Amino acid sequence: MLKDIRALADETMVLTPEDQDAEQANTTWFGAPPHERLGTSPDEVVAAFEEAAAALREQVTSSGHRGTATFYVWHDAEAGQLRCSAGTRKPSDLVFPVAYQVTEDLRAIVVEFLEDRAPGSIQWGALEPVPYPESEPAALAVWAFDLTPFGR
Repeated sequence: MLKDIRALADETMVLTPEDQDAEQANTTWFGAPPHERLGTSPDEVVAAFEEAAAALREQVTSSGHRGTATFYVWHDAEAGQLRCSAGTRKPSDLVFPVAYQVTEDLRAIVVEFLEDRAPGSIQWGALEPVPYPESEPAALAVWAFDLTPFGR
């Protein structure tokens, strides 16, 4: 997984503010079986994402892109995946089907993913009754990294 995260820097990003749907091509997801998650350090995963983000910023700089560019990471618990994407939206304007909160704590997102022992499912013993009336679900934590080259 670490190698795949670092390989993000070698991918060509699609940054098209006039057609942001095309930027969905930048979305990548990572899954790992529980035994692989146990052998992976959160700090290694965080470092890999930070290295990839810095390299992507260099790619944006060399492409001559003018304007906003953001790289972001989140844990999709329903799919049991760690996901990331890049686009021309500001962190406060990302598109998610649920409420989200931008956080600086990438490690917490990675730990949540690595500690998921039943990726993409709910273990029988972990089922909890749904309160009535249904409370608002917690906002999805999203780590965002500004790809906009400094000095613009």
